[in-house]
Amino acid sequence: MSQEQRDLESRVLILYWSASGNTEKVANSIKIALEQGGIHPEVKKITETMEEDLYQYDLVFLGTPSYQFLPPEPVLKFIKQKMKLYAERGDIKPGAPQVPGKKAVVFCTYSGPHTGIREAIPVGEYLGQFFEHLGFEVTAKWYVIGEFHGRKDLSTQGKLGDIRGRPNREDLAKVENNVRELIKSLQSNVR
Repeated sequence: MSQEQRDLESRVLILYWSASGNTEKVANSIKIALEQGGIHPEVKKITETMEEDLYQYDLVFLGTPSYQFLPPEPVLKFIKQKMKLYAERGDIKPGAPQVPGKKAVVFCTYSGPHTGIREAIPVGEYLGQFFEHLGFEVTAKWYVIGEFHGRKDLSTQGKLGDIRGRPNREDLAKVENNVRELIKSLQSNVR
């Protein structure tokens, strides 16, 4: 294991919120791929870690489902709390200069029963703006289809067709591959 990989290993966080399990499945796939690459991230649910200082990490994955084109309330609460804290601490600066070595990946699960991925894109942009305000470089935004739990018609007759059982093994394998590619990219940038 290289020194760069050891340095990255202790400073990776996967932070997520999941009501139905879709986003949790993606978070677990990210963890698996990181561990296969020799990186052991901390994995935390947003509701369990309101006190987490994101600046302690060099790479933060933040995941959430899309609820009516926005992150759900627990995620919004977390972001608002962090924005207030970091503004008071002076971490958020005019022009949002990048903090060297701080990177983020945002991921969003969505069912898109009415307009497809366009229901998720505002969530990814919102999360991305949060990190950009903090000075993190947003290296990726991943969107993963997830079954709409609780209404069969929205999982079978929506814009995306029959999405029951998603994210499925194929969807999660794509996430794992995205993580492997990200690791390669970050390691080549460190050298």
